[in-house]
Amino acid sequence: MKSAIVKRSVSLAGHKTSISLEDAFWNYLKEIAEGRGVSVSVVVAEIQAQDRQTNLSSAIRLFVLEHARDRCEAAERHIHHVNGAQLAASA
Repeated sequence: MKSAIVKRSVSLAGHKTSISLEDAFWNYLKEIAEGRGVSVSVVVAEIQAQDRQTNLSSAIRLFVLEHARDRCEAAERHIHHVNGAQLAASA
């Protein structure tokens, strides 16, 4: 059975380093970078600078998960705000 984890290379401070990530995490990481208008390497360097006391691949997974959670929470707050405004307007 083929592993779902793929090894990829990114450049950090002028040096190539390997990270092993599942496609879902890699694709979301690329979306985050594109949304910020920077390269994946820039985002990975930011993650590495956070010093999460774990290996880089795990730190990236945690970062992606936190980003996704933050987006969900923001969307939920927006929905509650819009629904509250609609209820107030109809009262």
